[in-house]
Amino acid sequence: MEAKPSSLVIKVGSLLVNSQRFFFSSKNPLCSTCVLLSTFKSVTCSTSSQTQAETVSGDGAEHPANSVEVLRRYGCSDDDIEKMFLRRPSLRNADLSQLQFKLNLLWGLGITSNDLVKIINCRPRLLSVRINHFFDERLEYFMTLFGSRETLLKAIIRNPSLLTYDFHNRIKPVITLYEGLGISREDLVPLLLSRPTMIPRTSFNDEKMEYIRKSGVLKGSRMFKHVVSIIGVSRSQTICEKAANIEKFGMSNEEVWHLIGRSPYLLTLSVDKVQRNMTFVVGTMRLPANVILEHPFLLYNNLEVVLKPRWLLAGKIEEMGVCPRIKGSLMLRALRMAEQRFLKAFVSCHPDSVAAELMDFYAKAKCVKRLAMSSKKAVFKGFPF
Repeated sequence: MEAKPSSLVIKVGSLLVNSQRFFFSSKNPLCSTCVLLSTFKSVTCSTSSQTQAETVSGDGAEHPANSVEVLRRYGCSDDDIEKMFLRRPSLRNADLSQLQFKLNLLWGLGITSNDLVKIINCRPRLLSVRINHFFDERLEYFMTLFGSRETLLKAIIRNPSLLTYDFHNRIKPVITLYEGLGISREDLVPLLLSRPTMIPRTSFNDEKMEYIRKSGVLKGSRMFKHVVSIIGVSRSQTICEKAANIEKFGMSNEEVWHLIGRSPYLLTLSVDKVQRNMTFVVGTMRLPANVILEHPFLLYNNLEVVLKPRWLLAGKIEEMGVCPRIKGSLMLRALRMAEQRFLKAFVSCHPDSVAAELMDFYAKAKCVKRLAMSSKKAVFKGFPF
């Protein structure tokens, strides 16, 4: 009996797949899936969707009737499917062959059903756009960059758009740019994980390069990668505004930029937060403005939750005449302590009656909210800072 042409094509395809798997098993575990899929496409277009369906649903299974069945065979529960449909309603009417094909690609990367829910919640359109563009080359590059499959998987889950960014005109030039500035690939990996949208947001010009120089941070130092990456993803106008906001409290431009060099995350704080914290430090605590040059945490701490309640508690302790008192240099230490350590050092150390009174006062002080906070309008000037 003669074999049907379609069965012969499938057999040839399976032989090619097995050879591709054997060839890539000693190299990159991610590349085998990419070549597997591309091999099926090159053998025949008519059997590609059938083979892709078998990858998700298993050999011999009936073809799914709708996207719900496709996602169930991927391992998604009804709750998971409902969450994805809520985030991306058009998935209900998705093209089944395309959906299966994209799920096969994600499955080959090691993305589970739980990961898929996170990805759709983060990037709802991922399964509606093309994700196989330069897929093999992209994965090989990312494997070299991230160093391991686990780290790459973590990066994709945090930023699924790594699969859709323009590979040759965006991803590679940005990575090359950071390497040219003196940031090694080992340092780039944690930056990409902590700032998922660093690749599309990065831009450098002469003004930004001057900011990096003014920070005084040298290449190879611990803070250099943070200074470069934060300045790279921020707008020049925003950087200038935030530096001038600190400078107006009586510090020179050189002092401000050296402070940013030591604590670059100051550029991630809003102008409003810095103004309010500085006003409290200078106006209420009666400390000199340049105290932040040595103690930048005063700008990071939450005013309503940390600075003001602990300052008021220090006054209450002094009013009650108990020890230890929070004064002088001890005040700065107290403001920097973790909550439990602070309570143990200045509240729990007293007799029960005194400790209860102090704790009640401290709790009420922390409940005082900023005036008109509920009516405050959120103003967004663009990502990220």
